[in-house]
Amino acid sequence: MKKPLIHKSFLHAFRGVFLMVKTERNFQIELVAFFINLFLIFYFKLSAVDTVLILIASLAVLSAEIFNTAIERICDIIQPDFDRRIGFIKDISAGAVLLMAIGSVAVGIIVYWKYVFQ
Repeated sequence: MKKPLIHKSFLHAFRGVFLMVKTERNFQIELVAFFINLFLIFYFKLSAVDTVLILIASLAVLSAEIFNTAIERICDIIQPDFDRRIGFIKDISAGAVLLMAIGSVAVGIIVYWKYVFQ
């Protein structure tokens, strides 16, 4: 199979992100949180290390949501009818996003604490 040109690969990837923004409510909410974090990075003038921590945590949640959506869509194709095994897979996939979101909130509290209460 011939690999697509590099710019085509990027276009497909950006299309994937656009489809997430367009169709997935949770991704939209997490994207709002990401933009709030971008604002706070500039507002509080975060250090480089703190900025990197916030960006990694925020982008990790968005990435986890993309993986979760992909897993759920694959499961729906494989088994369109209710199946408790598919439900288990979807639940643990959503659980991974939840853990990542909790971790991101913890990172946010730790990082922003010193800027808010100084």
